[in-house]
Amino acid sequence: MRSISSHHRLILAALTGACLALASPVLGQESEDGLEIGDAPAILPADPDNAGEIERGARPSSSTGDANTLDRGDRDSLPPVTKGAKPTADDKPDDLQGINIYLRMGAPLPEVPPEKPYNGKPDEAYGAFQRGLFLTAVDKALPRAQLGDPAAQTLLAEIMSRGLGVKRDLKGAAFWYGQAAQGGDPSAMFKYALLLMEGREVPQDRAKADEFMRRAADAGNASAQFNWAQILVSGTPGVRGLTAAMPYYEKAAEQGIADAQYALAQVYSALKDVPPEKKARAREWMLRAARAGFDTAQLDMGLWLVNGYNGPRDYEAGYRWLSIAAARGNVVAQNRIAHLYINALGTGPNPVEAAKWYVLSRRAGLTDPALEDFYLGLNEDQQKQAIDLANRFRRI
Repeated sequence: MRSISSHHRLILAALTGACLALASPVLGQESEDGLEIGDAPAILPADPDNAGEIERGARPSSSTGDANTLDRGDRDSLPPVTKGAKPTADDKPDDLQGINIYLRMGAPLPEVPPEKPYNGKPDEAYGAFQRGLFLTAVDKALPRAQLGDPAAQTLLAEIMSRGLGVKRDLKGAAFWYGQAAQGGDPSAMFKYALLLMEGREVPQDRAKADEFMRRAADAGNASAQFNWAQILVSGTPGVRGLTAAMPYYEKAAEQGIADAQYALAQVYSALKDVPPEKKARAREWMLRAARAGFDTAQLDMGLWLVNGYNGPRDYEAGYRWLSIAAARGNVVAQNRIAHLYINALGTGPNPVEAAKWYVLSRRAGLTDPALEDFYLGLNEDQQKQAIDLANRFRRI
């Protein structure tokens, strides 16, 4: 029989320190590629037409002068922590660097918002689907689908298209999507519109696809709202198309579609007849798209902040967003952040880091005569360091 001779207590403390290096901007100068640093905008916004693929999960990089260095100066200056000690009433918030776990222990959580009452009949098919009981969901949905229930038809199509518990059957899924779309299910109308555009599982019919996409958008499907806005813009280029698409961009953006949030920010910024209260929210929508992981929004957010476009200028915040986009492989961001390192905008001057980002962007095919001249002006050791860092670079 085992006994415990003593008790040990584990004291957890989280202390963080950060140093922000604020570099004063240099005098205005103009490079060969038209980039101007100083009072005039330092970096030109990227062309929205060159948007890259959407990826998620970007994590913010360091906001200090060197993105690869952790400044521990503030942490080292703190008094030692005595084992078993807890905060006293005399402790001030400024004395606690970071978040002290004792301030969180025992704190009551906010009340859970009340659930909306549901008086309808539970959907057994969807309930089984949510629990992963796909065969049960098929058994429950199939009789209802055969009787013309659009929701059951959509569920059956989704299961068949993804091969969940049954053999994948794209033709069968297309049939049930079509039946549900005719019954008015918003999700099915959107999916069936895509099938009609592709013309693989069903005959291609662009006019019919546009009709179902519009109906799905008007019924509140967020993805359909964004796609219908894109259709309007492509069908009627210019101010008229953007004006007609703007309400659908707004609805999709409110529902969290990052592509729509980015597009709405650009529309608010570009159109002259947009009400001032909407134009003032352009940067807000760009920020929301950037936080959602849209790398092109992260690039443009950084450029807007550096240039003071659609809001106050903030070199440090602009540097952070460009760092995120550059670390995720955005070539334009890699080029622009090299200029920030050279001119010490939002970060300390670092010729090796600037050269590293130039090498990466140059390898991707983006030429920049000004950065080329800068790179050739470095000594051999600095060039070798930059190439070594570029060779070890991995996208996050």
